[in-house]
Amino acid sequence: MFDIGFWELILISVLGLVVLGPERLPVAIRSVMRFMNSAKSMANNVKEELDHELKIQELQDNLRKAEKMGMEELAPELKKSVDELKQAAQSVQQPYKKNVGNTDSVTKDVDTAKEAKHSDPAS
Repeated sequence: MFDIGFWELILISVLGLVVLGPERLPVAIRSVMRFMNSAKSMANNVKEELDHELKIQELQDNLRKAEKMGMEELAPELKKSVDELKQAAQSVQQPYKKNVGNTDSVTKDVDTAKEAKHSDPAS
């Protein structure tokens, strides 16, 4: 980061000792080190957030490419799981579209879904 050699460090330490004195020099060194550590951690957090955002953007781009291809080149297992996810999403949305004010039918749909989950041997 900084190109400081041995003699520069000696000169800085002697100047610090003369200017601050032996009582305040350790406190000043600790405060400078705390500042440097906080700056490093902040830089690392920003770097991690940028990496995370880049990964999310890359996944979104890959998803758009897959949607453009029509998902015709997917393996049969993947097609099946995508179809199941679509059906699950539609089944979740349908009760709320039909019965906005009727909570009893929504409760029945939830109970039916729970029963289907418990009766399904694959789960």
